[in-house]
Amino acid sequence: MASANHTGIAEFVLLGLSDDPQLWPLFFGLFLCRYLVTLLGNLLIILAVSFDSHLHSSMYFFLCNLSFVELCLTSATIPKMLVNIQAQRKDISYRGCLTQVYFLMIFAGMDNFLLTLMAYDRFVAICQPLNYTVIMNPQLCVLLVLLSWLIMLWVSLFHILLVKQLTFSTGMMVPHFFCELSQLLKATSSNTLINIILLYVVTALLGVFPITGILYSYFQIVSSLMRMSSSVGKSKAFSTCGSHLCVVSLFYGTGLGVHLSSARTHSSQGNMIA
Repeated sequence: MASANHTGIAEFVLLGLSDDPQLWPLFFGLFLCRYLVTLLGNLLIILAVSFDSHLHSSMYFFLCNLSFVELCLTSATIPKMLVNIQAQRKDISYRGCLTQVYFLMIFAGMDNFLLTLMAYDRFVAICQPLNYTVIMNPQLCVLLVLLSWLIMLWVSLFHILLVKQLTFSTGMMVPHFFCELSQLLKATSSNTLINIILLYVVTALLGVFPITGILYSYFQIVSSLMRMSSSVGKSKAFSTCGSHLCVVSLFYGTGLGVHLSSARTHSSQGNMIA
């Protein structure tokens, strides 16, 4: 039972949403439908942006990347959950668990970066419209996205290398339907001080800076709109930010909701459902 993780034989148990087998078909159908809708919706966005020349702008370039990241984020967790429900199993291999954690951190971080880049794009479009095409040129957009990927790839890899130094037991229970870094750190018998410090530092940096950038961008946007004399111009300028504001509200709003729900619920089952 105390086999160390470096042996490669450790196997984790994902407790899932419920132990009641009668509810598993319901969960399977619910998550399968949501997964297919997510795939279809994001694929349609990617295809529309790719084939419509009118959408070949920096804003839609970032939107296309965001849709790709959302596809990857859901695909990193839901398929394994569906397979386990269908096979009536709850196991996941040690390597599979670390792989899931690695990609989840990458894609969650990319969501933050892309939402920030989209806010910056709207800031330039509204506050500096005459220089928009010069500033937000295709080369800069590609460079910003590649830099974001590079940062998240290395940050996530550093996390995983530290986790590999920890010791886990075969059959360790993970109170979730996917592998999450914080849950692994709680379950190990090793000293996790360095892991926790890095987790808090990275979360602060990759959370605070993007949110600050988004808030600053919209502060400048609102200031510019207030100085406009034409109500039609204000409405047209603000309408270009509507979709981005909805996505930002959903992303950070649901994240905050999960955090507050978890803080109130103190049980693992309640946190997982939240």
